Amino acid sequence: MINNKIKLILASSSKRRRDMLEKIGYKPAHVHHPNIDESVLNGETPLKYVSRLAEEKAMTALDLYKNAYILGADTVIVSGNKIIGKSKNHEEAFSILSKLSGKRHRVYGGICLISPNKKISIKTIITIVKFRVISFKEIQEYLSTNEWKDKAGCYAIQGYAGKFVKSINGNYDNVMGLSLIDFDNMIRGLK
Repeated sequence: MINNKIKLILASSSKRRRDMLEKIGYKPAHVHHPNIDESVLNGETPLKYVSRLAEEKAMTALDLYKNAYILGADTVIVSGNKIIGKSKNHEEAFSILSKLSGKRHRVYGGICLISPNKKISIKTIITIVKFRVISFKEIQEYLSTNEWKDKAGCYAIQGYAGKFVKSINGNYDNVMGLSLIDFDNMIRGLK
């Protein structure tokens, strides 16, 4: 079923999230590019961080679009207790992937949905991913694909990096950038 009757604004610069939504029948009427500070606040937990960013992204579109559902989302990788964001350069990406090699990490996905009548629903999803050991050469090859750019944790599970994943416990879509089942449940609950 295509949800043409729902006016959805995607408050995210992620083309991947837009594509994911369209695959399940939600075609955003507009993609709003939020310009927010994504710095981690002092003492902020990963759970609070992704929830806050998802909400801030959605709020940037609130006054611009009327009679619409507004979706803000964010994804971060957490290894140990450290939030791993997007890499600034090749060297940092290499370091991040080396640290994830052979270990488990958590993927936190924050979703904020605001209804046309301004009701706000926020949810955080956690998925555990384990990478097999990745060799120096494999990391170099992966980085040469440029797939790592603008990705939390410097990888795209749905792409070349999928071969590094030994196991996953939880929602695969969350690792890609948006838990579709949770988004769909949220929008149905706000109708």
